[in-house]
Amino acid sequence: MEQISVVKKDLKWLKNAWIAHRGLHTKDGKVPENSRLSFMSAIDQGFAIELDVNVLKDGTVIAMHDYHLKRLCGDPRTTDDITKDDLQQLRLLGTDEKMMTIDEVLALVDGKVPLLIELKPHGPVVKLCESIMKSLIHYKGVYAIFSFHPKVVYWFKKHHHDVIRGQIAETFTRDPKMPKIIKWMMKHMIFNPWTKPDFISYYIHDMPNIILDKYYKKGMTVISYAAQSQEELDFVRSHYDNAVFEYFIPKK
Repeated sequence: MEQISVVKKDLKWLKNAWIAHRGLHTKDGKVPENSRLSFMSAIDQGFAIELDVNVLKDGTVIAMHDYHLKRLCGDPRTTDDITKDDLQQLRLLGTDEKMMTIDEVLALVDGKVPLLIELKPHGPVVKLCESIMKSLIHYKGVYAIFSFHPKVVYWFKKHHHDVIRGQIAETFTRDPKMPKIIKWMMKHMIFNPWTKPDFISYYIHDMPNIILDKYYKKGMTVISYAAQSQEELDFVRSHYDNAVFEYFIPKK
């Protein structure tokens, strides 16, 4: 039987901090998401930072939401096709901003604000988890990881149970290609008894709901993504704990 020692984790910042979605980026793209400029802008405002990470062909972990590079870089390749050396030739949304490696992000933030890191394993789960922990294992700042993929959450439970880990979920009505049974499983987070997340992040337009209410009443931290106005942020905080935000500055 698997033995997991109890580790006390401080999740207060997830409930109380303003968390900038993909950094403090702008809707017009002049400050691209997951860029040095968006991260610096968030740090300057004292906001925690939510960012996405992917792993490249050579194992380099980068701050990048998409698997395909077309939307952000105008490049036909995927993250599986490029290496760290290719990053110097790519720019985000036609700006001078480049994709950052996780090591560059950690050096920039350097514990100034908390980090909420979404792992997006488009390929092997273990490769991304092991690759990012090579950097995070030495990081002294406050951070948490979360993912849609239950295998990511389970991997951290098994190998780094001291790290704050979260399950991301929604109803997936926006994904017509996903099989109905998978939608049901993910919507209800049926793997949580095995992965034991420390918190849940649920799509803002799928809440409130009785699934979240059950967890929240039991003391689970529940946050959301992504509030695009003060009204949406207040809505989430009136039902649950917090929401990451974008395209506006929350009232302090």
